[in-house]
Amino acid sequence: MADSWMVELARGLAVAKSRRDVPAALRLMHPGMLLETPAFGTKARGLAENERALTRFFASFPDYEVALHGHAENDETLVCWGTARMTMTGERFGVRPGGIRAELPVVIQFSFQDRLIAGERFFFDLAELCAQSGVSTDAVRRTLFGVAA
Repeated sequence: MADSWMVELARGLAVAKSRRDVPAALRLMHPGMLLETPAFGTKARGLAENERALTRFFASFPDYEVALHGHAENDETLVCWGTARMTMTGERFGVRPGGIRAELPVVIQFSFQDRLIAGERFFFDLAELCAQSGVSTDAVRRTLFGVAA
């Protein structure tokens, strides 16, 4: 069975992001695109915000790559699962990472509009990213979510 156009868009986005090619990623996105990363507590709406969010993400994880291993879909939504590999760099998260590359399972939920990606919810375990990166999860959570985290 041939993959749907939704799967092809998701694969195209995975390839663009694995190359850290922001313009190519943006071409696959609807103008009202909503990118959510619950682990970081972030949301980016629209192409300009998504461009800034992706640029910032790739500055923090300059070797980011994602491989999609499977998917499930209905007429409106696609859910993919796979593996992300990335090395935390810089001090964006309030810690000094040790340069260790993390490998994490990820789940990505997509929605679509006008045959473009209109929504992406990118799920991964922040504690596992921190553990593999050799940094304190508590310190990262304080930076991302404030003292109450």
